[in-house]
Amino acid sequence: MTFSLPPRLPDRGTMRSACLSLLLVTACWSLPFRQSGFLDFMMEDEAGSGLPEVPIEPSVDIPTMPEGPKCPFRCQCHLRVVQCSDLGLKSVPDEIPADSTLLDLQNNKITEIKENDFKTLKGLQTLILVNNQITTIHPKAFIPLGKLQRLYLSKNHLKEMPANMPKSLQELRIHENEITKIKKASFEGMAQVIVMELGSNPLKSAGVEAGAFGALKKVSYIRIADTNLTEIPKGLPSSLSELHLDSNKITKVQADNLKGLKNLAKLGLSYNEISQVENGSLAMVPHLRELHLDNNALTTVPAGLPDHKYIQVIYLHSNKIGVVGTQDFCPPGYNTKKAMYSGISLFSNPVPYWEVQPITFRCVFDRSAIQLGNYRKK
Repeated sequence: MTFSLPPRLPDRGTMRSACLSLLLVTACWSLPFRQSGFLDFMMEDEAGSGLPEVPIEPSVDIPTMPEGPKCPFRCQCHLRVVQCSDLGLKSVPDEIPADSTLLDLQNNKITEIKENDFKTLKGLQTLILVNNQITTIHPKAFIPLGKLQRLYLSKNHLKEMPANMPKSLQELRIHENEITKIKKASFEGMAQVIVMELGSNPLKSAGVEAGAFGALKKVSYIRIADTNLTEIPKGLPSSLSELHLDSNKITKVQADNLKGLKNLAKLGLSYNEISQVENGSLAMVPHLRELHLDNNALTTVPAGLPDHKYIQVIYLHSNKIGVVGTQDFCPPGYNTKKAMYSGISLFSNPVPYWEVQPITFRCVFDRSAIQLGNYRKK
């Protein structure tokens, strides 16, 4: 009889190795590992995770930033100031900001101002169009500019005053154009104007109608120099404090031309052809303080100076004055109320300065205020 031994049970070490092998085989059969993020867990269905489903918010459009204020191409815009000078522009640019207060278009090649060029600029206060080639301005071009105070149109080719200029205007400079006539209606309704510059236009005395400046109730400064005027325009506003008519062809100062100018303080008549100042002319300007009559054809000192209470400066150099008397500048008595002279020029006259009596200048503030000098024949 054969006896077989019972099977030998594996020892503890062998069983441990077998279990480890089984675990490794199971791991090889499983799916590869995938990293899950926080939202992946949140998005699992109820059966898989046991968590409620989180609703997905619909997409919301992000609002775009509003566009900034527009500025014409190549121009510079800052703090309601639009600068478009020196760009070779041939017309007024589009898209000028509506809130502009100053528009600078000088030194360009603009030839025409059209009806709608400024239609949106209701708050504009200063418009600069100096040194262009403007020949035409539409009659309605300035109507929208209800707040315009300063208009500079100098150095263009305008042949007449623009129509319908803003009533709010305080300063108008339109010198160095081709204007030949100033009509009585040219400044109608412009009662706020303070400064008027019309020099270097081919004006003639016949081209300035009497009372043409009558509508300028507040004007204090008018300059009409370098034209062809042969006399002082009549009917000038009584509000004037400065009148400059230098470099014209005026031959005589008449009392009627200065009538009503009671506030005039400075009168410029240099570089004319004046040979006579009519008696009583200076009495028409009782508050005159400064009179320029140099570079004319006067042969005597103007009458009326000793009786004038306020005149302090008088330029008479470069004339043809041959004699200066002791009563030409100062009143006869020392007790007469009169402002002291601070400037008298008599040089470049044929008067023998060594023969002028010192008492002639008894009402002069200081000796340095007198300029006699030598006369040289041309």
